[in-house]
Amino acid sequence: MTHDEEVLGKAYDGRLMRRLLGYLRPYTAWALAALLAIIVHSGLQLVQPWLTKTVIDDYIPARNLDGVALIGLTFVGVLVASFALEFLQTWLMQLMGQRIMFDMRMQIYEHLQRLSLSFYDKNPVGRLMTRVTSDVDVLNDLFSSGVVAVFGDVFTLAGIMIVLVTMDWRLALIAFSVLPLIVLVTQWFRRHVRDLYREVRAWVARINAFLQENITGMATVQLFRREAINFARFEDINARHRDANLRSIFYYAIFYPAIELVSALAAALIIWFGGGWVGEGTLTLGALVAFLQYSQRFFRPISDLSEKFNMLQAAMASSERIFKLLDTPATVTAPPSPRPLPDNARGHIVFDHVWFAYHGEDWVLRDVSFEVQPGERVGIVGATGAGKSTIIGLILRFYEVTRGRILVDGVDVREMDPVELRRLFGLVLQDVHLFTGTIASNIRLGNGDISDEAVRRAAAAVHALPFIERLPQGFATPVAERGATLSVGQRQLLSFARALAFDPRVLMLDEATSSVDTDTEILIRDALHVLMEGRTTIAIAHRLSTIQDMDQILVMHRGCLRERGTHQELLAARGIYFKLYQLQYKDQESAGTPMSSPAIQASPS
Repeated sequence: MTHDEEVLGKAYDGRLMRRLLGYLRPYTAWALAALLAIIVHSGLQLVQPWLTKTVIDDYIPARNLDGVALIGLTFVGVLVASFALEFLQTWLMQLMGQRIMFDMRMQIYEHLQRLSLSFYDKNPVGRLMTRVTSDVDVLNDLFSSGVVAVFGDVFTLAGIMIVLVTMDWRLALIAFSVLPLIVLVTQWFRRHVRDLYREVRAWVARINAFLQENITGMATVQLFRREAINFARFEDINARHRDANLRSIFYYAIFYPAIELVSALAAALIIWFGGGWVGEGTLTLGALVAFLQYSQRFFRPISDLSEKFNMLQAAMASSERIFKLLDTPATVTAPPSPRPLPDNARGHIVFDHVWFAYHGEDWVLRDVSFEVQPGERVGIVGATGAGKSTIIGLILRFYEVTRGRILVDGVDVREMDPVELRRLFGLVLQDVHLFTGTIASNIRLGNGDISDEAVRRAAAAVHALPFIERLPQGFATPVAERGATLSVGQRQLLSFARALAFDPRVLMLDEATSSVDTDTEILIRDALHVLMEGRTTIAIAHRLSTIQDMDQILVMHRGCLRERGTHQELLAARGIYFKLYQLQYKDQESAGTPMSSPAIQASPS
C-alpha cells in the first residue's frame, strides 16, 4: 500500500501555492518589511567588491590615505548595515513562520474535532499526528527561510550579472562559462535528493505509526513477551530510515564541494585571463580583484536556490497532504437552520424503520423500529456484532442514518445541531477515556459551570468519593495518560461521576459493568440506580443480571430487532433472550457460582 508520505508531487503547484500564500495575508506587513530588508541587504553585498576595486584602482596608487580611510569606514558601515538588515529579515521571517505554523495547526485541530467518527475509523492516528506535526514543520521552513528569501538570491544573482557585464563583458563571459557545469551538478543533485527525501518521509511516517501502535499496546507487548520481536522490527524500520538519511548525506557531501570546485575553476579562469589583460593594460587590478569577489558571491545563491528548490518541493507535498485533510468534509454537520429542542426536553426517543451500514449495503441495522418513553429504562442485548453499540452511535449522530429516521422529542436528529443534541445525553462506555489532568478535571471536563461542590456530590453519589479521598491529593491527584494509575473499577466510577455531574436528560450505558470485579459491580449497580433516577436510560449489556429490572429489553440479532419485552416476558417467550439467559446461567453454574434462576423455573416448559 502506498502511503501519502511517499507521494512527493510536483515541484511547484500554483493552486497549492495560492492557498499557502493565504496564510501569509495576515502578516503581509511583516513579509514586505522582510523582503525590503533582503533586497537592501543583497544590494549592500554588491557594494563591497566595488569598494575594493575603487580603493585598489584610485586611492592606493595615488597614495590618498584619506580616501583609503573613507573607503574603510564605508566598508565597516556596509558591514554593520548588512548585519542589522540580516538580523531584521531573519527575525521577521522566523516570527512570521511561527505565527503561520500556529494558525495552521489550530485550523487542522479545529477541523479534526468536526470530523465524524467514520473518518477516524479509516485513518490511523499516527498519520494524523504527522499532518499536525511534521508536515506543518516543513511549511514553517518554507515561510521562514524560503518563500521570501528566494527573492534575495534572485536579486543578488541578477545584480552580480549586471555589474560583471558592466565592468568587463569579456571577463563576465569567462565567469559565466562554468554555468553549464553548475546546471548539470544541480540537476543531478536535485533528482537524487528528491527521491531520497520521499524515502526518508515514508520511513518517518512508519516510525511514527509503529511507535504509536506499540507504545499504546505496551501491556499486550509485555504480556505476550513480544519485546524482542518488536525491538527487531523497530530496529529494521529505524535502520532503513538511517540508511536513507545517510544516502542523502552522500549527495549533499558531493554537491556543495562540487559547487565550490566549479567556483574555484571560475576563479582560476578569471585569474588566468584577467591577469593577462591586467598585464596588457586592458583591465585594472582593482577590477580583477572585484571580479574574484563577485564570482564568490555569484555561486553561493545558486547552491542556496537548489536547496530552496528541495524545500519548495517538500512544502508542496506537505501542503497537498494537509489540504487533503482540511478538504475532507465533515459528514455530520448542523443544517443551515437547525431545529431547536423543546425547552422541556424529556428524552423521548423513536427509531422509525432505521437502516444503517458503515460500508455500502453491508447492513449493520435492518429496519429497526422502537420507542423509548421519557424516563423509561431500556436494556439492549444481543450477540457481538448485532448492532447494539451502533444504535447509540446513531442517536448521538456520531454516524448518519442510511435509511429511516431517529426522533428525539419529536425532532429528527438530522435537523438538529449535533452540539445541542449531545447536550441531552450522558454516555458511559466500557473503555473509559481519562485525560491527563486531575481527578476533578476529568469529572468536570472543562465545564466551568460545575462547581467543586457539585463534583464532590457527584463522586459521593456514585461511591467514588471513598477511593478519591484515599488518593494522596484527593480530587487534585494527577491522572496519568489514559488513567493508567487507576484500576478499571475506579475509572468506571469516575465515568459515572462525570455523567452525573453533567446532569444529562438521557443516560446511555455501553457495557458499563463488563470489566469489573463483583464487589465493584455492586458499587456500580448502586451508582447506576442513582444515575438512572428520573432519566431516560438506554443500557447495552452482556451481563443480563444488570438489566433484569429494566422497563423494557430489546433483543438484537444480526442487525434486526427480534424480541422486546420485560425480563419475565422474554423468558416466558423462550426465544433468543431465553437462550442467552440459559447460556449465562450454565457458565456461572459451571464456574461454581450458582445463579438464582426463579424466572427460568417460573417460565412455561
